Amino acid sequence: MSVKHSSEGELHRKKEGEKFGMQAETRDIFTGDSLDPVYQAKARIINDALQEIGMGKYQWYLFLVAGFGWLSDNLWPVVTGLILTPVVNEFNVLGPWLKLAQDIGLLVGAAFWGVSSDVWGRRWAFNITLGMTGLFAIAAGGSMNYVALCSLTAVWSVGVGGNLPVDSAVFLEFIPASHQYLLTVLSIWWAFGQLLGSLVAWPLIADFSCPTTIPPSPCPRSSNEGWRYFLFTMGGLMMLLWVIRFFVFNLYESPKYLMARGRDEQAVEVVHKVAAYNGKTSNLTLEDLQRAGKLADAAVHDDVLMDTSALAAVRRQMGIFSSSHVKSLFATRKMAWSTTILIILWAFIGLAFPLYNSFVTYFLATRGANFGDGSTYITYRNQVILSVIGVPGALMAGYFVELPYLGRRGTLAIFTVLTGVFILASTTARTSNALLAWNCGYSYTSNVMYGVLYALSPELFPTKDRGTGNAIVATANRIFGVMAPIIALYANLTTSAPIWISGAIFIVSGFIALLLPFEPRGHASL
Repeated sequence: MSVKHSSEGELHRKKEGEKFGMQAETRDIFTGDSLDPVYQAKARIINDALQEIGMGKYQWYLFLVAGFGWLSDNLWPVVTGLILTPVVNEFNVLGPWLKLAQDIGLLVGAAFWGVSSDVWGRRWAFNITLGMTGLFAIAAGGSMNYVALCSLTAVWSVGVGGNLPVDSAVFLEFIPASHQYLLTVLSIWWAFGQLLGSLVAWPLIADFSCPTTIPPSPCPRSSNEGWRYFLFTMGGLMMLLWVIRFFVFNLYESPKYLMARGRDEQAVEVVHKVAAYNGKTSNLTLEDLQRAGKLADAAVHDDVLMDTSALAAVRRQMGIFSSSHVKSLFATRKMAWSTTILIILWAFIGLAFPLYNSFVTYFLATRGANFGDGSTYITYRNQVILSVIGVPGALMAGYFVELPYLGRRGTLAIFTVLTGVFILASTTARTSNALLAWNCGYSYTSNVMYGVLYALSPELFPTKDRGTGNAIVATANRIFGVMAPIIALYANLTTSAPIWISGAIFIVSGFIALLLPFEPRGHASL
């Protein structure tokens, strides 16, 4: 690739930025001394280059295959919740152990895949997680006992846990700043995951399962094959999605990741490949990045060491257990505050969401039984209704986050509080339809909330530490998620106590969201 003077390219990028209603150089989220100035300068150049290319065929295909990760992330916790009742009926065991196995797997997956994507790159993690999930889910369908099922559930959940920490980073690092809101819209796949699981479970589990009775009655495997058929079907779907990702779509390594690792030439090459894929050309040159690095380096004090060389990149890669990525997330007061608030939000919601949602099928069944309409058919019909309601919530999240004076922070705060309000209101239901109505409100607001939260977090982490940052908040989410089934093992789920706790945590989390120091709306992620 020839190296030429970049003034013409800079002028072109300025015009492109103006077409999208942006500044000549895309504004970034972080200000002052929040980031390494050399990295920040180079990231801004790449942001301008991506803005120049615009939203094209490559990014839309990436929207599709990255969406598989969102779908998987919500589908599999829903799957575990949907098979819980027939599994408990067949094996005559305590259901929360299955949820505990799942949450432990999710915890391991979130920690491992997120950090490893910062060490070895995004591509291999992106291409492995779905295949791992599908393979072990199919195996789980043949489980002969509860221990085997719990063990395989934990393993497939390791794959599930890596989806969002990796996929959100991959998507964010390829889209132009003018379309960054699509990271929020990706949550439409999250809603589809719940809907898909509910739709497939409805005929399979409703027609091939023992009825839920109080007190429980004998349930032989021959009368209870529905949950196994369900696992085979969902596992097969994951394998199909993995084939599309691995063999059909060619994911390039993230240019920002390559730049952060000192591989500027490869970063420029990837930008040109994306441009060519979209039928366009890019004016980005290696000289652009090198000049930006030198100017930023000259602007800082001499006592600050800036090393983005290839040798330093190798050193960082060898130091796999190094804490440098973690320290970078707390390098300045504002960054430390932002990271801390995100960890708290993910942790609190990680406890509140599974405490309520993981057992919503059981909750509806027992309440329905009390109301005289607790059949398996009615239970899964209601689950499908709740899933359908969540779809427009995910779509509207992309609209709300771009509204002036609301943005990411305001949308997250409002809809997190509303989620808690609907949960608390559900305890007042005296009929099955009233309970369903309150849960529909909860389904809508929680999908908006999660859509914003999943987009906001990677936006607030710089690329070089994004995988680690995503891993930290996801790990906090999963650690607190592990508490939910433990609480369920020792609490009476037929009471409203877990619902009150969950609702209160959501409301508190909504107010905490207002304390975030950065608002990403209208700014390019670094």
